[in-house]
Amino acid sequence: MSVPDYMQCAEDHQTVLVVVQPVGIVPEDQFFKIYKRIASVSQVTIRDSQRLLYIRYRHHYLPENNEWGDFQTHRKVVGLIAITTCSSAKDWPQTAERFHGQKEVYASTLYDSRLLVFGLSGEIAEQQRTDVAFYPSFEECSDVERRVEDFVESIFIVLESKRLDRATDKSGDKIPLLCVPFEKKDFVGLDTDSRHYKKRCQGRMRKHVGDLCLQAGMLQDALVHYHMAVELLRAVNDFLWLGAALEGLCSASVIFHYPGGTAGKTGGRKQSISQSVDAGKRHRPGALTANGISADTSTEIGRAKNCLSPEDIIEKYKEAISYYGKYKNAGVIELEACVKAVRVLAIQKRAREASDFLQNAVYINLGQLSEEEKIQRYSILSELYELISFHRKSAFFKRVAAMQCVAPTISEPGWRACYKLLLETLPGYSLTLDPKDFSKGTHQGWAAIQMRLLHELVYASRRMGNPALSVRHLSFLLQTMLDFLSDQEKKEVTQSLENYTSKCPGGMEVIALPDGLKLPPVPFTKLPIVRSVKLLNLPVGLRPHKVKGLLGQNMSTASPFIYSPIIMHNRGEERCKKIDFQWVQGDVCEVQLMVYNPMPYELRVENMGLLTSGVEFESLPAALSLPAESGLYPVTLVGVPRTAGSITINGYHTSVFGVTSDCLLEGLPNVKTSGSLVEVVPSLPRLQLTTSLPRSAHMTQPMSKEEICSTVSVQLFNGETQQMTITLENIGSEDIETLELASKIVSTKEKVFGEFLSWNLEEALTQLPLKSGQAVTVTVSIKVKLDFSGQENLLQDLNDDGISVTGLPISSPLRQVLKPRAETKAVSSESGKMEYSHVKTLEAVLNFKYSGGTGKVEGYYRELSLGVHVDIEPSVFFTRVSTLPATSTRQCHLLLDIFNPTEHELTVGAKNNQDLVLHASECQRMAIQVDKFDFENLPQPNQETVHFSNPKQLEEERQLAQGCQINSKLGIHWSIPSLRRRGEASVEGVLNQLVLEHLQLAPLQWDVLVNGKPCDCDVVADCKVGDAVTLEVKLTNLSKNSVGPLALTVVPYQDFQNGVQNYDLEDAVTFIGSNTFYIDAVKPKESSVCEGALLFLYTGDFYLNIKFQDDSAGRELPLSWFTLPSVHIRALDAPLQAGA
Repeated sequence: MSVPDYMQCAEDHQTVLVVVQPVGIVPEDQFFKIYKRIASVSQVTIRDSQRLLYIRYRHHYLPENNEWGDFQTHRKVVGLIAITTCSSAKDWPQTAERFHGQKEVYASTLYDSRLLVFGLSGEIAEQQRTDVAFYPSFEECSDVERRVEDFVESIFIVLESKRLDRATDKSGDKIPLLCVPFEKKDFVGLDTDSRHYKKRCQGRMRKHVGDLCLQAGMLQDALVHYHMAVELLRAVNDFLWLGAALEGLCSASVIFHYPGGTAGKTGGRKQSISQSVDAGKRHRPGALTANGISADTSTEIGRAKNCLSPEDIIEKYKEAISYYGKYKNAGVIELEACVKAVRVLAIQKRAREASDFLQNAVYINLGQLSEEEKIQRYSILSELYELISFHRKSAFFKRVAAMQCVAPTISEPGWRACYKLLLETLPGYSLTLDPKDFSKGTHQGWAAIQMRLLHELVYASRRMGNPALSVRHLSFLLQTMLDFLSDQEKKEVTQSLENYTSKCPGGMEVIALPDGLKLPPVPFTKLPIVRSVKLLNLPVGLRPHKVKGLLGQNMSTASPFIYSPIIMHNRGEERCKKIDFQWVQGDVCEVQLMVYNPMPYELRVENMGLLTSGVEFESLPAALSLPAESGLYPVTLVGVPRTAGSITINGYHTSVFGVTSDCLLEGLPNVKTSGSLVEVVPSLPRLQLTTSLPRSAHMTQPMSKEEICSTVSVQLFNGETQQMTITLENIGSEDIETLELASKIVSTKEKVFGEFLSWNLEEALTQLPLKSGQAVTVTVSIKVKLDFSGQENLLQDLNDDGISVTGLPISSPLRQVLKPRAETKAVSSESGKMEYSHVKTLEAVLNFKYSGGTGKVEGYYRELSLGVHVDIEPSVFFTRVSTLPATSTRQCHLLLDIFNPTEHELTVGAKNNQDLVLHASECQRMAIQVDKFDFENLPQPNQETVHFSNPKQLEEERQLAQGCQINSKLGIHWSIPSLRRRGEASVEGVLNQLVLEHLQLAPLQWDVLVNGKPCDCDVVADCKVGDAVTLEVKLTNLSKNSVGPLALTVVPYQDFQNGVQNYDLEDAVTFIGSNTFYIDAVKPKESSVCEGALLFLYTGDFYLNIKFQDDSAGRELPLSWFTLPSVHIRALDAPLQAGA
């Protein structure tokens, strides 16, 4: 016997073997249809007996295996069922003859046979025969199963008779010697009368009777006979049959302990209602102890004594197999015994011992096996190892079987069978074909073996003629085993992949195999490796802003609670959260990926783009080339959302080595992302800005906090004005419907006087809406006016002969006019020079707000910011400011010490004043006669502003307003002829409180009129000697309170211009009436006039000094309020009358 039956199990020893074969030409599908119906009758309850007969069916059985029927009766073909087709009566004799010929093959062992004839009708078919059944067709054969049961009962009758015949001990008869085929030639010439020979015959017959009892359903008798056979055969050292007896003993014990069978799910026995009483007791729940031995009824006592324990079963199997191993020709028997023992051990959960039996089975030599037999052997070994949970060992033999399918000795290698078997080995090596299983946790299994197996899958699929399958497996190898490949292997694998994909590009479709297995796609998430995904905000000038006061669309669904645990738990993963900026429909949006090339050579990634869901999105793919082992490398992927709404960035797609991959972020747990959901607002217009001034890359730290689109830079002298023309062009598709402009000084430590940036937007607004491609211009005036004050200690020598100008009594009659001095003095130290040559910086932002289109309807707008950077060089400095009283009480002289810090000749001028020329680093004084100022007329802050502002701030604002008024009156300007530059100079930051007081018009205004003419500013009033001179004193109250009553005394005197003043003028001047003037209380904003008269008796120049009486109420008010103009009267001789 050369072909083992690997599907055998211990309970097969109690079955009878029936062969079902076709005779003549029978359609294969019809044959197997009938065969399945026949095989369904696997156990039959014998009538008039409570015994079960088990049947084992085979449709193919080698006659040489039948020769071992005496050795183990379950190997003997005792029944034959032939299936044939016969369409006419004339074919019947030939069919009958074939049937008889088929019976002759197994004639030596057959108990009974049946012929099932399909397709024959008529007279022949109506004959009643026990061995032949006629059916009109394969469909009309309802009683096949009943006929098979009758056939099995006939077999049982023969079996029972043979058992009874052999079991009867006829001591007078000679017992025949049962032999296996290879023993027959060895027993020729033996002494048949020796005790040794007789014992051998008895032992073998006892074993044979045990087999028959087991088949006949008499388990107890079988155990007894097996024990007797073991003792007899052991005594004569008949090892081959002793092994068979031991195996029979094991099989009977297994049947007792494991009534459900040991063949697993496919070969398990069905429990029948009509089982024997003994079987019923054995199968009753709770009838078995932990050892599987019945401890219930008395009928079981003998069986329990003869039955082996589960542990003894394995020991006896080992012993039997060791005896089989002594015979070279019993290799098949030994191999099958190992398989049976393994199945028993699998049920006992004794995997380690089972592996020892299997290891023994591996080394059993069965002679020259065909390739098909080798494949079958290795496949069964694999299944048995799987049965005992030796998965890797199972996979090993499955792979050996796969390689055997394509052995060089096979003329037509079975690559499909090889591929199928290789797929079955994957679980044993902790390998699946789903790349998702390799993205979680540490790597499972041995990478070297896994890579070898994947290479074999690639080769097998290529030889099958399925390049798509090769590409998929090679992609899987590269993706999952990348960390374990050497540099050389990486190069070889990628070259192979490129060769395959040149014929069949790889994609993301699921590949379905004929057996139903589906291969999931393999995205290249490691080529390149992506470390982070970051959605980028739009450029500063393109970002949308929501109009304040308009509720967003999402506000209505927001919770009214500050904290809600439900909302917190429903937020989901970090990558799904919404980003706090928006994209705009129709504008290019960017996503930045930090990628890494793990390959030892340059990696070319083609067609890399974004995968999105939500709004319609046009991805603009990119191609990139990453250097070898590049480290983190930024890659920006772009696209254009075509509709408004919410968009989710799900991942990215690539094309590497001809394989297209869709890499989803949810499958990349190691990728950092700040979120992937962003809102797309409706389309907005786009504005492009160009200026007449040069652009500047300069941006200081404070300005960088402001989001500036671009910056212009200009250099100006302090006080200079520059015009900048800004051109705004609509480069988008939407019309610009609204435009606003605002400015803001973003960083300066310097105080700016006046408006730094000014413009007029009216003309530009008239051109709205601005169509696509149209432009509008706006002129912005840049005017820099910083503080012009300088250090006073540089020019102390310019004081007027040491006189403190600011300390002079206001009422002193200073008659000399101060002229500009020609004396100059250069700055004496370099440090001083540096002080005045320092360049200051002023920065501001022009902010354009514009909107239009559907975005405007939704309440969105855009901002375009232009940074203005101005470097300010000093033009002139006012190092000292003072005042001198003028001859008029309503005027004074403002003295300015002016310094030229530039390297050029500079001209300074003022309104109604002569220009002053200053050389580089030169200082000169300029005197400007100015009318005093009425600061009371300046606009006053309202009560609310006063209430919420601190006093210091209010005082600064008041001084600023006063300085602005003074500056506008002075109109100081400078020019540098060599550079053709000009500008203004401001005294706003120079004036101190004392100077402001001197420049302020007194709240009480006094006017003195002589003969109706005002006297002030060195005006000399002429009168005639002897004529009465009227004197009027007018008081105008500009203060907020009433003033008076007041008393004024007029004292005349003469000034001899040598320091001597003569007040003794009683003979020269006389008053008409009193020399004291009385003024009643004067209310605010009202005037009062008092009059008197004088009479000059002599010619000459007279002065009137108007004094206030000390006891008057006016002494409570400041002295400066009572400054009256000096009165100069020249008395002339009266002309002689004509004819006098």
